[in-house]
Amino acid sequence: MPDNDAFRTLTPISLAILLALLEEERHGYALMKEVEARSEGRLRPGTGTLYAAVQRMMEEGLVAQSAREPGPAEDARRRYYGITAAGRSAAESEVARLARLVEWAEPRLAGDPGASR
Repeated sequence: MPDNDAFRTLTPISLAILLALLEEERHGYALMKEVEARSEGRLRPGTGTLYAAVQRMMEEGLVAQSAREPGPAEDARRRYYGITAAGRSAAESEVARLARLVEWAEPRLAGDPGASR
């Protein structure tokens, strides 16, 4: 029986969150700002969208709440999140899938007549 995770594709917001968490653990607001910055403003998750995605990704085992505590100058309610090994694997698979798609699409977009095969 095939592994269902091998066929999973990530939503743009899920992939962006995982990629942001590859660099460091982040709290929700920092995740929102990083996703917006890295997507050049194309992805602007609101609070509800972001936390719903993080919650779903925690349930799927892609993201975990960190043990990191907010600093003295930070809001005590702040929660930090980190990527799991499964999250890293899912991000790697999705980036590879997208790279294959781009490799297929580029010659066609350039009008390469031999690309139709």
